[in-house]
Amino acid sequence: MGFFAVAAGVVAGCALAPVAVVGVVTALGFTSAGIAAGSAAAGIMSSYGGAVATGSACAILQSVGAAGLGTAATAITSTVGGAAAAFIAGMIQKPPSPEEF
Repeated sequence: MGFFAVAAGVVAGCALAPVAVVGVVTALGFTSAGIAAGSAAAGIMSSYGGAVATGSACAILQSVGAAGLGTAATAITSTVGGAAAAFIAGMIQKPPSPEEF
């Protein structure tokens, strides 16, 4: 795997990570229309006893589901996605032969 293949993987990881995070949050049931009935999000909300505090995990996930990630969260998830892609690419890359040193 060459440099450009690894670089392409890192770029893809940076681009896709924020989309994946929002997709997972929405799939859990935190949607722009509110928490979907019968979803995992509804179970999470019911664990709060109906009183969801500002800044709680449930409130943050609902915010992400309704409005997407903010600038800082997008930057963080992009960085983590790119780093994960670089790590994976490094793990699957063929080690150099002794002649290449």
